[in-house]
This record gives sequence, structure tokens and C-alpha cells, in this order.
Amino acid sequence: MNDNFRHQGLRLKLVELLRNKGIANDKVLMAISKIPRHLFLDKAFLDFAYQDKAFPIAASQTISQPYTVAFQSQLLEVKKEAKILEIGTGSGYQTAVLCELGAIVYSIERQKELFKKTSLFLPKIGCYPKKLIFGDGYNGYKSEAPYDSILVTAGAPFIPKSLLNQLKISGKLVIPVGEKTQIMTLITRISEKKFKKIEFGEFKFVPLLKEKN
Repeated sequence: MNDNFRHQGLRLKLVELLRNKGIANDKVLMAISKIPRHLFLDKAFLDFAYQDKAFPIAASQTISQPYTVAFQSQLLEVKKEAKILEIGTGSGYQTAVLCELGAIVYSIERQKELFKKTSLFLPKIGCYPKKLIFGDGYNGYKSEAPYDSILVTAGAPFIPKSLLNQLKISGKLVIPVGEKTQIMTLITRISEKKFKKIEFGEFKFVPLLKEKN
């Protein structure tokens, strides 16, 4: 688990790049500066770990572009000990950023290969989400609801009602919605039945999978 001065310097350069691209939340940038992204990647991509690009991981999935991770994290406005449900653990990079921000993180992954790999990996870098769950992200995780925030890290063709129902009042859902490309969408629960929606720019995600392990 080598994280040397070179890696740390590259992270600082990445942080400046993200700042120049509009990420203004200092807590998010600090979290990015601390998480050793190179450890989440296959060895073939180690030299490119701090480029602002997505890269393949296991099970035909990807580790998200750092800008995307930072953008979604910034939209959440994470407060310390906020209870957050992450849909799509993937490599665990976004999970680690949320934990670094002080959130209590429940993260669900339906690809068994990724679930097993990430469950073993995260403790090795000192990252301890509250719970990692193997299951269908479309259904959320009702037993621990409601949540302060829900973050979806894959492209969803629609907004699952189950996720809306698991938000606290004033809670936030950040979800990329669309088929081939996605519109980053922020939904805030105003009351039991009322929600406010704000749409941001286009992003590119792997699809949120259903009925597949």
C-alpha cells in the first residue's frame, strides 16, 4: 500500500485542476487530496491515476472521473455524521471520499465480484463505511432509512421511487438520469409528498444495473 510523496504531489495537482474546473467546496477538495486513488486502480493504470479520467475496474465497471466524484460530493453538501446511502459501491473511491468527509456511509453494490473485492480493500486503507451491502440499488436499503442523502454513482434510466421514499425531509438525492448520456440531477425532499428538482450538465456513467449479478 505505497503512497509516496510523488503520489501526494500528483493529488495536489489534481485538486488544483478540480478547483479550476469549478469545484469550490474546500472539504471536498481536501478529501480528494487525501484519498490515494492510485490504490483503487489496476496496475496497468497506476501511472494515470491522477488524471481527471475514468478508468476500467472489475466486472466491466469504471472508477469515476475525479471531477464527477467531486461534483456529486459537492452537491450533497455533506455534514459530519450525515447518514448517506451510496448506490453503486464500485471500486470504493467515492465511498472513501464520503467517509473522509465524515459521513456515516451505507453503500450497496450488486456486482458480487466488486462487492467482495471492495469489502476487503477499503479497510486496508483505513476506510470503514458503516455497512457495505450486496443487493439491488434500485430498491435502496429500507431497513436503515431515512437518509440525509442518497448518492447514485451509475446512470439511471429513471428516478426510482424507492429512493425518494427513503429520504428524510430536506434530504437530497443526487442521481445521473438518462440512457446513453445522463443529466446530473439534484432532488430535495421538501415534504412528505413534495420534491424540488434541479438539473445540471451532461455526464457519462456506466448504467445502473437491474436483475444482474
